[in-house]
Amino acid sequence: MNHIILFDGVCNFCDHSVQFIIKRDKKTVYKFASFQSDAGQEILRMFNIPANIDSFILIENNRCYYKSSAALKICKNLKSSWKLLYCLLIIPKPIRDYFYGILAKNRYKWFGKKDSCTLPTPEIRKRFL
Repeated sequence: MNHIILFDGVCNFCDHSVQFIIKRDKKTVYKFASFQSDAGQEILRMFNIPANIDSFILIENNRCYYKSSAALKICKNLKSSWKLLYCLLIIPKPIRDYFYGILAKNRYKWFGKKDSCTLPTPEIRKRFL
């Protein structure tokens, strides 16, 4: 299981983030699964990830990364200058996660929530578990 991104499928911000990653992941490094999907639920169980996690999750080389660490590690494989954000990992995790937590806590209020996950187009569907 390499390079899997788990996300909240009913969160508008998370959905837009996944679309953003897909457009910039030209080497198709990442596969995706929403927390709400059967595949997402299986991965959550496999890695003993708490059900109440409020974070994007990156599974990379059988390790889990949460919050700002997941977001910044994802940037490493994106095209153009987005790779530079990976360097922000030098900022201490408590500081990075503090700001990540503000966004995570307010994401439904600021960006809204959907009734169900967005269905990907047929060409993108193969990237979803």
